Amino acid sequence: MADDFLRRKPLGEILLDQGIVTQEQLDQALEEQRKTGRLLGRVLVEFGFVKEERILEALGIQIGMKVTNLADMDIPEEVIKQVPPSLAQVYNVVPVKFENNIITVALSDPLNINVVDDLRFVLNCEVQGALATEEDINQAIEKYYGVTSQEDSLNLLVQEIEKSAPVVLSAEIQEMQDITSLKELASQAPVVKLVNLVLLQAVKDKASDIHFEPFEDEFKVRYRVDGVLYEITHPPKNLSLAITSRIKVMSSLDVAESRIPQDGRIMMRVAGRSVDLRVSTLPTVFGESVVMRVLDRSVVSLDLNEVGLTTEQQDTILKLISKPNGIILATGPTGCGKTTTLYSCLRKVNKPEYKIITTEDPVEYDISGIIQVSIKPKINLTFATCLRHILRQDPDIIMVGEIRDKETAQISIQASLTGHLVFSTLHTNDAPGAITRLIDMGIEPFLITSTLESVVAQRLIRVLCPKCKEAYTPVEYELSQINLSPDKAADKTFYRAKGCRECNDIGYKGRTGIFEMLMMSDKIRNLIMDKAHTALLRKKAVEEGMRTLRDDGLLRIYDGLTTIEEVIRETQGYS
Repeated sequence: MADDFLRRKPLGEILLDQGIVTQEQLDQALEEQRKTGRLLGRVLVEFGFVKEERILEALGIQIGMKVTNLADMDIPEEVIKQVPPSLAQVYNVVPVKFENNIITVALSDPLNINVVDDLRFVLNCEVQGALATEEDINQAIEKYYGVTSQEDSLNLLVQEIEKSAPVVLSAEIQEMQDITSLKELASQAPVVKLVNLVLLQAVKDKASDIHFEPFEDEFKVRYRVDGVLYEITHPPKNLSLAITSRIKVMSSLDVAESRIPQDGRIMMRVAGRSVDLRVSTLPTVFGESVVMRVLDRSVVSLDLNEVGLTTEQQDTILKLISKPNGIILATGPTGCGKTTTLYSCLRKVNKPEYKIITTEDPVEYDISGIIQVSIKPKINLTFATCLRHILRQDPDIIMVGEIRDKETAQISIQASLTGHLVFSTLHTNDAPGAITRLIDMGIEPFLITSTLESVVAQRLIRVLCPKCKEAYTPVEYELSQINLSPDKAADKTFYRAKGCRECNDIGYKGRTGIFEMLMMSDKIRNLIMDKAHTALLRKKAVEEGMRTLRDDGLLRIYDGLTTIEEVIRETQGYS
């Protein structure tokens, strides 16, 4: 009974009882856990409060699993052979024992029960878990399997599948209609392994989207990493229906329905953190195209210090979000980081004395202390409808996911006029264009001048890999593209992408924001009242100190963060 009680104890309590952490350290880690959604043990290790070995010991007590030291073990070859290289890499496990048709595998995330369940299914035998550090497991995989990358593992798995008998023939795919057959197809071991590996690799590569694309003679898989699409090893064409069906089963979609688009969701754990996958299917000529949006809270830092703002820009934002009312707009194309910036602002003002309500399509990240509402157009729960009811909930601060029409804009303005601070987004190319867009919607200029405090336009640019970036001297043509003369460039250092193992030979690793902040002034308000053209608004804003997207990008070039090519790509057509 005592053991059962200990196993049910939260990890934090076990660590406290053993004197491994203090209450103050635990409280600090729990607060970080609430913000980021990461596992408590990983947070404690990252903060330097506890060594990973002590966390493993406490987890072993909590769930009744043994801790094994892989570094001190010499695992027999016959044991290693029980788990193929592709599986070891997919699930990040190492077999340590094989007796009586029972395999014991070392794993680093004991709370991910799907690992053991999947291995039981794929290996067709009983599987038990043992705890080991992630570093030891990675080293053991390299030692015993010689597999050092997810791409290598994917290649191995595809080769294994191609060597074996095809899961289903192309002719049979066309005949497959009933739901039972499709589910059976989706549950075959090669399909399960392949889909899991593709998803795992995408998360580890910090991809924002995964594309499964059927064509006449091939089935492509692509990842979007740092805003750019990259192809990976193509699965066999004859697996296209099986892979699509597997994804549908995982996301609770109608497996038998392939004539209309569907939307679903998959929640999974990868390396100890929760990852939310938003799934969208689309019927095409050669089958269903599937795109998965990867929402990994551990990758996106909802912190104003991390979105790319300069110190000056941060100070301006902090003054704006401390106002009691008014409207702050974030603008830019889809995927430029608008929502992340607004989330970061909300987290900054998220205090017990304020009631904050958001309406989003959909809610991307859960933030403790903020009431979040997901709109549902199918039942007429639109931004405008939702916003109208939010005003009856006595809020202090409101975030509207997007102003798409006149009604939503009018209610947002009404909310501002009645003492609320309103955050929202617009799809315009630059900051001055947002004002023109509102006027085009039919909003009276005097209402805009009375409520709008600032428009923040932004883009995301790729950051050079610090391990391999190299200094060079740009040619005159490159400098002319950013309106820089050779004389002005003489005292500056420029860098370009090279590529190394650390960045998968891309040359870039991660992204940061560049910003254009239009602040309201008396002269800007007068131009708005006169319904001035966007170009005139831009000219006056620059005269009053607004730094354009291009100019903000130049600062990132001078700081050695990015390249001329990257800034031009994201600010093409804007000075």
